[in-house]
Amino acid sequence: MVQTALEAQPKTVALFISDLHLQASLPKTTQAFFDFLMQHAMHTNALYLLGDIFEYWAGDDDLQTPFNATIAQAINHVATTGVKVFWMAGNRDFLVGEVFAQAAGLTLLTDPTVITIAQSQITLAHGDAQCTDDAAYMAFRKQVRNPAYQQQFLAMPLAQRKAIITGIRENSQSANKDKSYAIMDVNADAIAQLFATTGSQTLIHGHTHRPALHVLEGAKRRFVLPDWEYDATPARGGWISATDDGVLHRFDATGQEIL
Repeated sequence: MVQTALEAQPKTVALFISDLHLQASLPKTTQAFFDFLMQHAMHTNALYLLGDIFEYWAGDDDLQTPFNATIAQAINHVATTGVKVFWMAGNRDFLVGEVFAQAAGLTLLTDPTVITIAQSQITLAHGDAQCTDDAAYMAFRKQVRNPAYQQQFLAMPLAQRKAIITGIRENSQSANKDKSYAIMDVNADAIAQLFATTGSQTLIHGHTHRPALHVLEGAKRRFVLPDWEYDATPARGGWISATDDGVLHRFDATGQEIL
């Protein structure tokens, strides 16, 4: 059987996004996410949400907030069409749990996770665990990822949790003003260790808000996802896609491929 030109073109089989920081105060960014789901995610096999999709997540009982419920419903709509949706925790939304996962129709992933596309292994991570030069952040991360700490925190009333998170965010923004970009970026040795541990040649992560493709020793490739803010000028955003031939493609906020 002779293939047509359209049939011969590689098919998008997976999409990767992170660091949308969705919040009600950024309506254009939220609409860009909805557009992405309808125009792109609905036409692939798998969607990977790699952390910080929300600006913050105070616990699954925050699904009662209309904005959060709308986001969960939008993701669930994609999942009901047969697209497999996966979620990896970021540093802002690591309290997402099984209740949200069920509401959104998605599967929770550990960080890191290794997937296979066209017989090629790809490591997925949020990226914050590799920012080991930022000692203060790593200490904070260890504390808040502790199950006992999380259990105690989630036992508090929702309003109290949100107030605490607001204070943490304000302190973090103030502290980051005095930190160099290098300290807040991933550590080369931590990245090398991640490659060694997983055995893959390709890594996709977010967190740093520094979209790029880094070609490392041994032809290893590190793809960094962009953050999203379509309410800014110029707009920021974009994603990575994988086609069934195993090729990864980078796209900017306008949907143009970055060559």
